[in-house]
Amino acid sequence: MYDLSQVKVSNSPHIRSEDSTRQIMLDVIIGLIPALALAIFVMGARALVVTAVSVIGCVFFEWLYNKLLKKPCSVGNCSAIVTGMLLAYTLPVTAPLWMVLIGDLFAIVIVKCLFGGIGKNFMNPALGGRAFLMASYPVFMTTWAKVRTALPMFATPADVVTGATPLAFMKEGKLPDVSIADAALGMIGGCIGEVSALALLAGGVWLVYRRVITLRIPLTFIGTVAVLTLIFPKAGSGVEWMAYQLLSGGLMLGAIFMATDYASSPVTPKGQIIYGIGCGVLTVLIRYFGSYPEGVSYAILIMNCCVFLIEKISQPVKFGYVKPVKAEKEAAK
Repeated sequence: MYDLSQVKVSNSPHIRSEDSTRQIMLDVIIGLIPALALAIFVMGARALVVTAVSVIGCVFFEWLYNKLLKKPCSVGNCSAIVTGMLLAYTLPVTAPLWMVLIGDLFAIVIVKCLFGGIGKNFMNPALGGRAFLMASYPVFMTTWAKVRTALPMFATPADVVTGATPLAFMKEGKLPDVSIADAALGMIGGCIGEVSALALLAGGVWLVYRRVITLRIPLTFIGTVAVLTLIFPKAGSGVEWMAYQLLSGGLMLGAIFMATDYASSPVTPKGQIIYGIGCGVLTVLIRYFGSYPEGVSYAILIMNCCVFLIEKISQPVKFGYVKPVKAEKEAAK
């Protein structure tokens, strides 16, 4: 016999964690630091300035929104800092600072706060801000400075020496003019957060170690891109083409830090696998057939919009549930 007097009855949630939102966000910030350090080394101090301005802008707009609408201040949970860093990582180092602030405003107010704040946004705020900037200022968003180019810290670079990114070469069916080692280490042109796949992977290892994320979404996302680009190369050997596709652009940043966003990704294990595969397929389709060489951000945003359906079809069966037979359904009618 069981001693029912020892059974504790309480309201949900029945599984609790000591991790707070603030602690999770601090872990994400720590995971993003290696990529920022490499960006400063490759692109100069302006990478730090753009990131700092983006973070300050996001924190300010979230504070101002809560202040004007007389809502509790939520900047202490550090989610605005994460959004600011991620948005900056999706921008060229040459991006004007005023444009960075416009992206912050859209990401925080439109994508996040108007939907109820943290945990209620249906898409990743940083990617929403990037998509808005790409549609509004395509020239600024596709101007890439060459590696180790001296740039002014605060003024908008005027006569900067530009260069094509590895994805731009591959868009034309050519292999990049850099080695695979340079692509892995970050000695290539691109957005601030795309410089080093190895630095991003190091941040991902930290997040997995801290149990902030699981491996389902990153592995299925990156694995899907790897398989498709290995099978359908446009130049060189399949392995070489695949390596450049994995190490270039925003794949590592998106798969590790953005597709895993709690609010805009599925919570069911089966749903996370479907979601990751969908992100990978869309990324390859956009890279191969779209107007832009990169497709990670749009792939994640599209799959963000499908999360409701994915979770609906991937819900686990309730314990003890027996599916009614067709005759019982008809009799119920």
